Parts: sequence; C-alpha cells; structure tokens
Amino acid sequence: MTSLGRLKKIALSISYNGASYHGWQYQREDVRTVQGALEDALSIIADSPIRVSCAGRTDAGVHATNQIVDFSTNSKRDMKAWVSGTNSRLPESISVNAAAFVPSSFSSRHSAIARRYLYVIYNSRIRSALLPEYLSREYRDLDHEKMHEAAQLLVGEKDFTSFRASKCQSNTPMRNVFSVRVWRERDLVLVDITANAFLLHMVRNIVGVLLDVGANEKPISWPGSLLACKDRSKASKTAPPNGLFLVGVKYEVGVGVEIPALVWPHFLRVSS
Repeated sequence: MTSLGRLKKIALSISYNGASYHGWQYQREDVRTVQGALEDALSIIADSPIRVSCAGRTDAGVHATNQIVDFSTNSKRDMKAWVSGTNSRLPESISVNAAAFVPSSFSSRHSAIARRYLYVIYNSRIRSALLPEYLSREYRDLDHEKMHEAAQLLVGEKDFTSFRASKCQSNTPMRNVFSVRVWRERDLVLVDITANAFLLHMVRNIVGVLLDVGANEKPISWPGSLLACKDRSKASKTAPPNGLFLVGVKYEVGVGVEIPALVWPHFLRVSS
C-alpha cells in the first residue's frame, strides 16, 4: 500500500540517449518516447500515476546530459528511491542523475532562464565505427574559426524566422542567444550555444548554416543576411539530430533547485 504524505514537488536531472526514441514528448502508448518511459518508471516507484514536465522538449534522436524535469506527488519516498529506484525501472538509455525537493511554484520549463546545447561534429572523410549515435559526421573540411566568427552574428535578441522549422508552434520567432562558441578538438568540431529558449529545430538549423560557412561555401556574413531576410527556405538544410545534446538549464538564484550540472557528455572529455 502506498504511504501518503503532503503533496510535494520534486525536480530531477536526467540524461538519455535519444537515438531509439521518438523525441521527449509523450505521444501515445505504442510510440517510444523519453517522457513515456520516465513516467512509467516513476509511477511504479510512487505506486500512483506520475506526470512530468521538462525544461526543453528534445526531438527524435537528440540526447541530453542534464535535462531537468519536475513532478508533484504525495507518495512518501526518500531521494534514494527517486534516483536509484527509478533507475532500476528505466531502460539503460535513460538515467536519473539527481533529485531535489523544489518549491510548489517551480516549473522546470517556465522557471528556466537559459538552456544550453552542445552539437558535436565528427569532421572526417572517413566514417567512424565508434559512437555513430552521438556524432554527426561532416566530410567537408571545416574552418572552425570562420564558423565561430559567423556565429557571433546570431548573438543577441533577434528574429530567428530563418532558423525555425515550418511546424514550429511558438507564438514568436524572437529569441535571445546569450553566447555561441565553436572550436575544434582534433577531429571533432563543437558548437556550444546558450539562449533563453529555442525554436523548433533552431539549433540544428543554425549548425547547418555554420557548416556551409565552415566549408567555405558561404561567407562569414551569411548568418546576418539570413536573419535579415526572415525566410527559412533561403538557409541551409537542417543538421542531423544525433550530434545534439541538451547539456544545461539555468534557473534564477534562490529558486530552490540544487541539482548538479552535468555540462559535458563524459565520453567526449573536451575542454570547456
């Protein structure tokens, strides 16, 4: 029998390999989603139905090292049960990193003031037999310095119509990009981008444009021209999902979330 107490809100940090899921958001029982798998596991531990909200809905094939979710429950469980117990009920492709009590007013989505994504590109003419689910391969030789310079044109509060998917349901194309960094680690080119929020496919569309700049097929000024024309059809193709990671979510100081930030995928061992 379930041991019940007062209703409380809990936040989790979770990581997942999105390769075998149809994205984060629950769709229906016969469609495999990260949200569906997590809710099933949490409901077993709580011995009652659990519904979760997240900081950012990732697309099919996209990964996360530090997705933040929240849920409310009156089940009496300690933090070990919410972490280790839930993990025992999850597939190996999803893991709860940490858990914390949060104020009832906290929302993993609406309380967030910034999201951070990392896109990993394996820049080689020869495909890699290792970790293909986590790397997006680009065969063209990339100039990461040009990519970084071009990316700075995207920093600030701007209209990202040219970088949003046609099915994007956001009420406004305005987003505030706080920073973009592009650098190289041997055969890996990495794009690190932080913004207040992102439009549907916005990061992957930005990477697609930067790839064409890095391959010297477009000028460094091109991202600025695309912002000005506000036409998605003028931009590059969308970069594949498998190189994309949600790596961090930032909240206001004092909001009550004390969850460690797992900023980098451990296997990459790259410098910050």
